Amino acid sequence: MTNMKKLTFLLLFIWPCLLKAQFGLKAGLNFTNVTNASSINNQSSSGFNIGIFYATPNNKILSSKTELVFSRQGLNYQSNNITNKVNLDYIMMPQYMCINISRYFQIQVGFQLAYLLSANSDSAATSNPLSGTSYGKALDYYNRFNYGLGGGVEVHPYKGSLVGVRVNFSLNDLYKIPDGNSASGQSGYSPSVNAKTNLFQIYLGWTFGK
Repeated sequence: MTNMKKLTFLLLFIWPCLLKAQFGLKAGLNFTNVTNASSINNQSSSGFNIGIFYATPNNKILSSKTELVFSRQGLNYQSNNITNKVNLDYIMMPQYMCINISRYFQIQVGFQLAYLLSANSDSAATSNPLSGTSYGKALDYYNRFNYGLGGGVEVHPYKGSLVGVRVNFSLNDLYKIPDGNSASGQSGYSPSVNAKTNLFQIYLGWTFGK
């Protein structure tokens, strides 16, 4: 079978699903804190999220939703006389199973994968004056891949509009040990803890094709 025939067959197979699909846009606010970090004084950090989604029709008890979201999140902390704010920019792909209580109210349970695009720190420290060790870039101190579980509720008050809240719990460590000799010990970019992130989101959106 040629590639063109395979593509045609695939389009014919998924076309009925696309006709019933619901695509949409969403945007909202993030509030992030960290766990397993009792040795530092950390505070909730705010950010934003914006993305697109694909959802199956919610006229049955079960449906699904797949999203592609840009999410800015981070943390504020104080440790060993270092006060710092770190902004982390992720591309996230949440996948949720939706339980439709009615056409207006939905419970969501699922998981998400994320890839860290960039990390920026307010700390001006680039080296340890006691050891003479140079610190690497802020991005060197964070795991690029993140995964976790999540859940939330979504309300559809009028036509294609939607309002939602969601909580995500990361399952892997936020920080990593940098490769090579670019850093040693604690830098201004990250405290010496194996922290995990919790993310609370509120958002508004619109569904097309509903």
